[in-house]
Amino acid sequence: MAKSQSQPEKKVLFQDLDLSKVMLRSLEAAGYEYATPIQAGMIPLALDGADVVGQARTGTGKTAAFSIPILEQLSPRSELPNPQALILVPTRELAVQVREEAAKLAFGTRTGCVAVYGGKPIRGQVEKLRAGAHVVVGTPGRVIDLINRGSLILSDIWCVVLDEADRMLDIGFRPDIEKILRKCPTDRQTLLLSATIPPPIEKLAQRYMVDPEKLNFSSRDLSVETIEQLYFTVDADRKFDLLVRLLERENPKQTIVFCRTKRGTDKIYQRLKKKMDEAACIHGDLEQSSRDRVMKAFRAGEVKLLVATDVVGRGIDVSGVSHIINFDIPQFCDDYVHRVGRTGRMGREGVAYTFVTIEEGPELTRIEQRINRMLTRAEMADFELTARKMSRVAASLAEGEEGVEGEEEAAPPPPPFAKRGRGPKRYRKGL
Repeated sequence: MAKSQSQPEKKVLFQDLDLSKVMLRSLEAAGYEYATPIQAGMIPLALDGADVVGQARTGTGKTAAFSIPILEQLSPRSELPNPQALILVPTRELAVQVREEAAKLAFGTRTGCVAVYGGKPIRGQVEKLRAGAHVVVGTPGRVIDLINRGSLILSDIWCVVLDEADRMLDIGFRPDIEKILRKCPTDRQTLLLSATIPPPIEKLAQRYMVDPEKLNFSSRDLSVETIEQLYFTVDADRKFDLLVRLLERENPKQTIVFCRTKRGTDKIYQRLKKKMDEAACIHGDLEQSSRDRVMKAFRAGEVKLLVATDVVGRGIDVSGVSHIINFDIPQFCDDYVHRVGRTGRMGREGVAYTFVTIEEGPELTRIEQRINRMLTRAEMADFELTARKMSRVAASLAEGEEGVEGEEEAAPPPPPFAKRGRGPKRYRKGL
């Protein structure tokens, strides 16, 4: 890979990025004035034709970072009738979101942006492609299906974007991604965006990209400084009562409550909706139309509390989320990072609470080691977090015993771990 470049420190105006008047008007209409660090770093490189590996969390403006240079370089359909840019994403929700962002940035032009993904009838997506699309945003499985049907022609593709690349590899899309990349023209530009750059991502970049520039805009500790992160030690059978008390105390603007399972998500939602309005749930078993409806309402602020599995753990940009509550501690450390990343968007402040049972102490420790940061222990006034278990332990100690077998208080977690000139442009637009 090419040499990594550092993050720009000063504020950069979009007017300073050599963008067209049409794009500047679109940005002004969208309320964008200053470029985020990843936008300031990535847009000039992408406009110059370089392959780029960008490491950044969601919520840092990376969708615009790759959409703007693509929209700036599109040719009229009279010159290139087939799609010119392909953006691959891991989830249906992210496909819809990226398409909406690209359409917003294409304001005032006749640019066609189409989202393709499973869970919706393929016929409608085929018709949209047939009507004409400059940019296609899709999940790998549906993209391959459309390619095999002859409905998605790749001969005019000059830019491919792999968004949330680590997530796509995590959920098993690597064979599909490689199959798609092999079918695209070799003399193309490839932009890869990922929250983390593990070895599989490095290998993918080495195999399918040409001398990529590497930009790192992730915080050193994998957790944004503006996010306050706390945990409660609580008995499993008292978690729901704690959730209700916490929501009453915090009165959050918008909240996502994360559960591990679809069944657990449904169960918590059914209990919550009896106590409060403006609640909804989302998980993989819901029909796509229901998921779309819930996410639309959540983005519009009509839903204040969303109970969810990790289906929305990555890639959903809802700027109004003020609180994240991990009702169930996530199974994997990286899932914690991405759950918490749903708040504190674009530099805003946010808070994340994690419910941890006594037996889950080691899992909390692994998370702290992963983010190189200790979570703060939280308390709830006039609420016994572990009343049943702790009272039995206390009674045993009062009787001179050393404690009840299997119910001793968990030891405190250990401390966390100690803290290129560019080559010529490879292609000419329109070739």
